Amino acid sequence: MAFNIGLSGLRASQVDLDVTGNNISNASTVGFKGSEAQFGDLYASGFLSSGSNPIGDGVRVQDVQQQFGQGNIRFTDNGLDMAINGDGFFVLNNDGEVRYSRAGQFGIDKDGFVTNNQNMRVQGFQADDDGNLSGVRGDLQVDSDNLAPQRTTNVDSDLNLDSRESVLAESGSRYETDQPALNAQTNAQELTVTYPDSTTRTVDIAAGASARSIANSLSQEEDVSATGRTESVLDGTNDGNILPGDILTLQNVDFTVQATDDNGNALTQQEQLQQLADDINGSSLSSLNATINGAGDLRIISSRGDTLGFSYDNSGGGGSLEFDSGTAVSGDPNNPSEQVGGVNITLGRDITLAATPDTAGDDTILTGESPDGFVTNTFDPTDQRTYNHATSSTIYDSLGNPHTMTQYFVKEPATGVNQGSPWSLYVQIDGRNVGDPVTPGGQPTMAQYDLLFNENGTLESVDGDPENEILVSNWVPVDENGQPNGADGPRTVADGGQIPIPEPPVSSNFSIDLRDTTQYGSEFAVNDQQQNGFTTGRLSGLDVSNEGVLFARYSNGQSLTLGQVALAGFNNTEGLSPVGETTWVETFESGQPIVGAPDSGTLGSIKSSSVEESNVDLSGELVNLIIAQRNYQANAKTIETADSVTQTIINLR
Repeated sequence: MAFNIGLSGLRASQVDLDVTGNNISNASTVGFKGSEAQFGDLYASGFLSSGSNPIGDGVRVQDVQQQFGQGNIRFTDNGLDMAINGDGFFVLNNDGEVRYSRAGQFGIDKDGFVTNNQNMRVQGFQADDDGNLSGVRGDLQVDSDNLAPQRTTNVDSDLNLDSRESVLAESGSRYETDQPALNAQTNAQELTVTYPDSTTRTVDIAAGASARSIANSLSQEEDVSATGRTESVLDGTNDGNILPGDILTLQNVDFTVQATDDNGNALTQQEQLQQLADDINGSSLSSLNATINGAGDLRIISSRGDTLGFSYDNSGGGGSLEFDSGTAVSGDPNNPSEQVGGVNITLGRDITLAATPDTAGDDTILTGESPDGFVTNTFDPTDQRTYNHATSSTIYDSLGNPHTMTQYFVKEPATGVNQGSPWSLYVQIDGRNVGDPVTPGGQPTMAQYDLLFNENGTLESVDGDPENEILVSNWVPVDENGQPNGADGPRTVADGGQIPIPEPPVSSNFSIDLRDTTQYGSEFAVNDQQQNGFTTGRLSGLDVSNEGVLFARYSNGQSLTLGQVALAGFNNTEGLSPVGETTWVETFESGQPIVGAPDSGTLGSIKSSSVEESNVDLSGELVNLIIAQRNYQANAKTIETADSVTQTIINLR
């Protein structure tokens, strides 16, 4: 019996030596997890016959248990090396077989797949072309193709205009059109611009011309600046003259007065009016702005000076409507009442303006020269004396070509007490005008926008629109020779250009968001100027975040999410079966894997450019080696002693 006991001890000690030796041999293996031999004693016993003084039968190896404690994390020079800080395993695809590993020494194969040293592909959550992660798991792959360019569709301007700036002024003249005369104009007129050298320029004004077309025609002349604006107030809209079911037709678009909101709640008279204004602002008439004025009446504004057509159907039982001028609103949508805007005209030094009707009978559309004797400078982008501030930024066309957009800010004289602080914003791209043409197919005009700041220094409206966003809708991208470069061209407002920019974009149009722009008593400052376009880029590097998100870095400064590394956890990690190459496979004892994103649930985080070293404690293993050797020798001594005793018995005579 002693021989068997000693032999079992030799076998156990040999296993202990093997396990310890294996741990020592893998002390430098990345992601290796050490093992521990666990032993149990043996007793010979039968059913109901264990005896009162049983003697053991030796020892047996119960288990070789893996120790999945955290190993030290060591930094490397490879950006794709990854270490798991915490629980979890990398998921690997070994030609269809799923394996799990803590060894994060990864690279890229010839097809762009992220693999380990044995060409097993790393599994992760895939991203679409826009970099949005999905829950779909697959092989992570790096696309080495160039990043396609993206056109600019939005510019965010966060600036401060210095409120202490003065209005840039010099001697000159200001004129404005007479609204009633312009409304009543039935014949063509001529406006004559006379310059200091006695030369003249004649601007023809067609009968029934809109304020916008007059302003655009005048702005084509040297040292002449003109802006159009149409403002129509529907008087009495707050006095019960409108009822649910009444229809207001504006620019051939019908708007019905609503009795309830979208949730079926009854609306008050004022709420009905506000709902009508909201419907107009949310309609296809993007160039118009509807508000409720201080008297509670509906006010419609075209900051460009378009002629507005109105008709009113009181089929809901409402009364008749009239404009604030006392003119009744037409009840016939086929013959609407037209409201023509006014034009503000600014002339340079010593320039005069005269109006002559082509046919007698019409009053002149001009009210005359401004009484103050001076006006703001006529804006000239080549003369910095005519604007207070300017800033430039780079934008991109649909081919990824860079262009320079310049914004010019001109402080304007206030129109009255507590009426806000007005500024004008002018926009040019590559030194060229980008305003919509006077007539379809005509030359671009100067893109000009009216900014109004309140007494707190925050932006109140742009062209009367409280959304504080403008549309650049007539930009033709050109090359260095001034010729169209083949990129997408503009879509003017007349052709359907509007905000928000459609997705995907089909033109060169983009919006400028000015809502963060302020007018405080401090120096002009560009706090932030962001745009969403970029040129094409080549793959220049890869980065991995703590959440395991794989980013591709490109030479144009952009980055794109390619995917996210997946980690797997198990209810019984010790139940995994090692299969070599520092990998494991699941077993019945381990349970099924729980796959998720790093740093979520019980899964650990990812450390990039790092690997997890073996968790073997080399000094401890060397001590264990001595103990195993001692145990082996002691069990051998047991066999030797038993042999001596047996020999003694054999030698008895």
